[in-house]
Amino acid sequence: MLYRLSAAWARVELWCAGALVVCVTVLILLNVVTRTAGNALFWVDELAIYAMVWMTFLGASAALHHRSSVSITILVDLVPSHIKAIIRKAVDVVVFVFAIAMLWFCWRWFLPWDIARAGFDTVAFQGNTFNFIYAEPTSTLGLPKFLFWLVMWLFALGATLHSTMHLLARSTQDTKA
Repeated sequence: MLYRLSAAWARVELWCAGALVVCVTVLILLNVVTRTAGNALFWVDELAIYAMVWMTFLGASAALHHRSSVSITILVDLVPSHIKAIIRKAVDVVVFVFAIAMLWFCWRWFLPWDIARAGFDTVAFQGNTFNFIYAEPTSTLGLPKFLFWLVMWLFALGATLHSTMHLLARSTQDTKA
């Protein structure tokens, strides 16, 4: 059940990352055309950067599900299979702890209860917490930056789901994608 949920979430992450690859490509081409025409759209650069950041975080989370993240395997390649299983579980524990820490950092950064308690009034929230996350606009788009930083929540939730699935799996065969 948990494996299927993790696999479905990873498919959504990969689909969204693929769509963002297309967006980045279109935005870069638009940038080239408008600059060549002498009428540059400066917001295109910023939007392309945010799309690439989202693509990276979503792809990284999906890579955790598929166990396809970049890794150094020189030690694992040299040890017997039962030791490999122990190392893999140790890595699963480290990734799980990292994912939980990411959730905690997102919670501390966004302070969802505090903004709700302030009635979603950003001025009152800032006065109570000295946290200006909801007030900072992007440079050229003029949108609140927190909208683009929401990818951190998605990454943290996805990483927690995928790492929990690997941690609770009985064997390495249970989690092969």
